[in-house]
Amino acid sequence: MSITVKDVEHVANLARLELAEQEKEQLTVQLNAILKYAEKLGELDTDHVEPTSHVLPVTNVMREDRVRESVSVETAMKNAPDEEDGQFKVPAVLE
Repeated sequence: MSITVKDVEHVANLARLELAEQEKEQLTVQLNAILKYAEKLGELDTDHVEPTSHVLPVTNVMREDRVRESVSVETAMKNAPDEEDGQFKVPAVLE
């Protein structure tokens, strides 16, 4: 499988990206290199490798869940460009 400039143009169109001809050529080469590498990975014999979700043997990396002191509202509001009644005030995103 390989990527063509037409494929790059199609994906760029879907993503509403305008690419220069040089960028299209460069992305085509890069994507084909990625596909070639993925095909090489597919050649590996993984029959005796157990599936894993993490490369390191790490378990339960979450800290203990306990109540503790936190930043006060006054301290948090010091960073706010605008606030109202102890809450961050932001521009409306809906009209």
